[in-house]
Amino acid sequence: MVKKLISKHERRFLRFFEIVPGFVSWNLILFPYWGILVIPYITAYYVLFFDIYWFYQSFQIAATSFISHFRIQAAMKFDWLQDIKTFPDWKKVKHIVIIVTYKEPEHTLERVLDSLVAQDFPKNQLMPVLAQEDRAPIEHKIDKINRLYKRYKKLLPNLEVTLHKLAPGELIGKASNERYAAVVMKQKYIDNFKQNIDYFVVSSCDADHVYHPNHFACLTYKFLDNPKRHLMFWQAAILYYNNIWRIPAITRIQNTMGSIWNLSVLPRRDRLLNQANYSLSLKLLHESGYWDPDKIPEDWGIFFKAFYAKKGEVEVEPIYLPLYIDAAESTSFWKTLKNQYEQYKRWAWGVSDYPWIFRDFLIKPGVPFFSKTMRLIHVTWSHFMWPVNWFIITLGLTIPTFLNPTFGRTTIGFMLPKISSFILTLSLGFLIVMLIFDNIYKPKRPKDFPLWRAILMPLEFVLMPVAGFFFSALPGLDAHTRLMLGKYIEYRVTDKV
Repeated sequence: MVKKLISKHERRFLRFFEIVPGFVSWNLILFPYWGILVIPYITAYYVLFFDIYWFYQSFQIAATSFISHFRIQAAMKFDWLQDIKTFPDWKKVKHIVIIVTYKEPEHTLERVLDSLVAQDFPKNQLMPVLAQEDRAPIEHKIDKINRLYKRYKKLLPNLEVTLHKLAPGELIGKASNERYAAVVMKQKYIDNFKQNIDYFVVSSCDADHVYHPNHFACLTYKFLDNPKRHLMFWQAAILYYNNIWRIPAITRIQNTMGSIWNLSVLPRRDRLLNQANYSLSLKLLHESGYWDPDKIPEDWGIFFKAFYAKKGEVEVEPIYLPLYIDAAESTSFWKTLKNQYEQYKRWAWGVSDYPWIFRDFLIKPGVPFFSKTMRLIHVTWSHFMWPVNWFIITLGLTIPTFLNPTFGRTTIGFMLPKISSFILTLSLGFLIVMLIFDNIYKPKRPKDFPLWRAILMPLEFVLMPVAGFFFSALPGLDAHTRLMLGKYIEYRVTDKV
C-alpha cells in the first residue's frame, strides 16, 4: 500500500522531504527565541538537554579517539604484507584506485601517485586510474596527464587514464566521473580480459589524497580475511593535514576538529559511514549500480544504494591508518575562507540524499527493521542537527533570557544558565585530548613556520565559536535552506594550490 502510494506520487514525496530538513533545522534554531516567551520552562530544559548532549559528545570523542590512536599506532608498525602471504590467493587481488581529477596542479597528482609508489605492496596489483574530465582545458586533460603517464607508467605498470565526457542527465561532479572510470575498468578487465571480478577492489580517491605506505597491504588483508568481503566498505582515518601549516588559524581550527572527529568515529560501527576516500569490492559496486551520475553527494549515497540492494547486510569496516588530504585553501586569505565555506556547504548538501534514503526505508523489502531504522536515525540526526548544534550550544539561553527578563529572575531562570555554563566548561576539558592527537598526527613544523607561532597555536582554539559558525553552522543552514527552496547547488571543485 505504502509502496504504491509513494510510486504514484514519488515526485511530490521527494520534494516534501527536501523541504523537511530545512523546516526542522530553522524551527529548532528559532524555538528558544519564541519559546522563552510562551513556554519558558520547556525552552530552558530544551537548551539544557543540548548542553548535556554536547558533554556526552565531547566525552565519547575523547574516549574513541584514544581507541583509534592505539590501534593506528599498532597498524602503522605491523607487517601486513607478511600476513597476507598466508592467504594462497593473495596475488589475485587487484586494487583499482580511481583518482578523480579536473584542474588540479601537476604536483598534487604527483603526490598521490608517489604515495602509491611508496606502498608496501606489489605495484603490479595496483591499478591507478587518472579519471580526467573532458571539459577540462587541454593543458590539463592532455598535456599534464600525458606527462604523468610517461613518468609513472614504469613505476605503476597498470596505470590507466580515462576521459569522462558529461552525458545527458549527468551532473558535473565526482560521482559521474568515477562511475565512468569504474565502468570502463570493469569492461576492460572483467568483460574483455575475463578476469575474476571477485578479486577486484575499488578505491574512491581525490587528487589531493595521500595514502599511508601500509594502506593497501592492510586493505588486502581485511578483504581476504573477511568472509563477507563483498558486503563491506573500508574506511581509513581522514585527516585534513597535508597543508595544515599554511592555512589561516580560523580554518586550521575547523580542519583540526574535523580530523579528530574522523579519528574518533572509526571504532563506532553504529555511526561509521564511508566518506571522502573509501574502498569496496568491484562486485558490490557493480551489483549496486555504481554511483548515481545525477547526484552531487556520492559517498553516503553509494553506501545506501548498496545497503538496500543487499537487504541491509552491508557494513563499513575501519582501516586504522591515517589518510592525509588537503584542507580547503586558495591563493589569498579571503579566498581561502570562501573556499572553506563552499567546501562545507557542498558537504552539507549531502542532506539532499535524505528524501530517497527515507523513500527506500519505506519501500525496499527484505531489510531488517532494526538495522535500517538505526541507520535512518543516524542519518537524520547527522543531517538535521548539522546547522542547529552551534546555535543552541553557543547562544543557549543568553539571548532568549534578554527577551524574557521576568523568567531570568525566577529560580530556574537564574540557575539554568549557570548549570549550562558549568556543563560546557567541563566539555572544554576534552580539548586537551584534541590537542594531544593534533600534535601526534599533524606533520612536522615546516622550517619557514616560526617556532613562536607553533608554540602559541593552542591559543587558536579561542576561535572555535567563530570558526564553528562560519564554517559549519552557516554553510549547513545555507545548504538546508537552498534545498528547502528548491535552489539546487552545482558541484564546485575545491581549489588546489
